[in-house]
Amino acid sequence: MKYICLGYMNEQVWETLSESERNTYMDECFIYDNELRKNGHFASGEALQGAMNATTLRWGSGKVSIIDGPFAETKEQIGGIMILEATDLNHVIRLLSKHPSLKLGRGSCSWEIRPSADLTALIAESEQRRKA
Repeated sequence: MKYICLGYMNEQVWETLSESERNTYMDECFIYDNELRKNGHFASGEALQGAMNATTLRWGSGKVSIIDGPFAETKEQIGGIMILEATDLNHVIRLLSKHPSLKLGRGSCSWEIRPSADLTALIAESEQRRKA
């Protein structure tokens, strides 16, 4: 089963790290990502640019409004996503528990895990309605 893993990071903490600490952190993360790939668990993943480059769309008053930056005003912002293959939630928890990002400390990193949704049936139903 696929699990979508949303990685959150406090960008202010990242800014306090030295270049050496940042390099070590990134090296450890990439090493672990490669281990996940080697063992067939890493389906996909992408890093995101900083929250200052975000654009948020919302619907209100009958139109789309555009907001520069993230909508949520929180210390932690989403920094990337990984799609992992795992047998169940406990399996993906075990996999992500070993991710070096959690060891950065200072409460600066967290992961939200959600099972992916299979939309195959909904898509098929929608296609049938549109044909009618």
